[in-house]
Amino acid sequence: MPLPAVLPLDRHPVDHYYYGESTDERSGFPLFPVRQHIVSAFSAVILATSLLSGCAKAPAGAQFNDPFEQQNRAVHAANLKLDQAVVRPSSKVYSVIPAPVQQGISNFGDNFATPGMMVNALLQGDMEHLVEHTFRFAINTTFGIGGLLDAADAIGLHGKDTDFGQTLHVWGVGEGPYVELPFYGPSTVRDTTGLIVYFALNPLGNVVPKSVNTAGTVAKIASKIGDRGRYSDTVDSILYESADSYAQARILYLQNRRFELGEVAADDTFDPYEDPYAQ
Repeated sequence: MPLPAVLPLDRHPVDHYYYGESTDERSGFPLFPVRQHIVSAFSAVILATSLLSGCAKAPAGAQFNDPFEQQNRAVHAANLKLDQAVVRPSSKVYSVIPAPVQQGISNFGDNFATPGMMVNALLQGDMEHLVEHTFRFAINTTFGIGGLLDAADAIGLHGKDTDFGQTLHVWGVGEGPYVELPFYGPSTVRDTTGLIVYFALNPLGNVVPKSVNTAGTVAKIASKIGDRGRYSDTVDSILYESADSYAQARILYLQNRRFELGEVAADDTFDPYEDPYAQ
């Protein structure tokens, strides 16, 4: 079952009022665009459930389910060209930036993403990490100068990354077929759904100026580019030195994602960012 090329979701509904109305006829108060955001997010969840339920399962004993391999390989080839032309050269330029500045950018991007983690911790019923993320966001936003400094980490509040793909896993949704996304890279239908819901919900985007929202997104992209430069040798070996870089990226992604979700043991995974010479 092919995936739709474009999903009808408004990534920036903050400019529009719910159902086009500016006030509630009963109360006279403004109808906040948060409501439209929530409607879009739940629409994405319903669409995702339909996609996942309609896709065939992997054959018994198979390590992966890749019915879209032909399309995925075409996207992979395009991603390699993009990496060669833009991402890898950008990562080399980015690596020249002083390390403290890079860390500040990464911290800001992580702090911007924390409200989304708070929502997912709540949806997963994980009250411990909900409280931890809440305190991390409050401390880093205030004492960490808007998130440029990770003040919460210094006092032992390290946080635990989570996303809506993990929330779907907790709810019992299967990973679905493997897909490779333009620019983003390896994923599954379940994790792709998580990305869609993240952009549809984007809790912090409802209450901050567009400039701050844009800065948070740019910081996350810059951080990923920094990671590309930091682990350049390992990533290059996977993408350009392996006999089949598509198959290599596919199995590495699935193994490590399943490990993150507790589906496989650590012995069954390979971390592409791990130093093979570390003692």
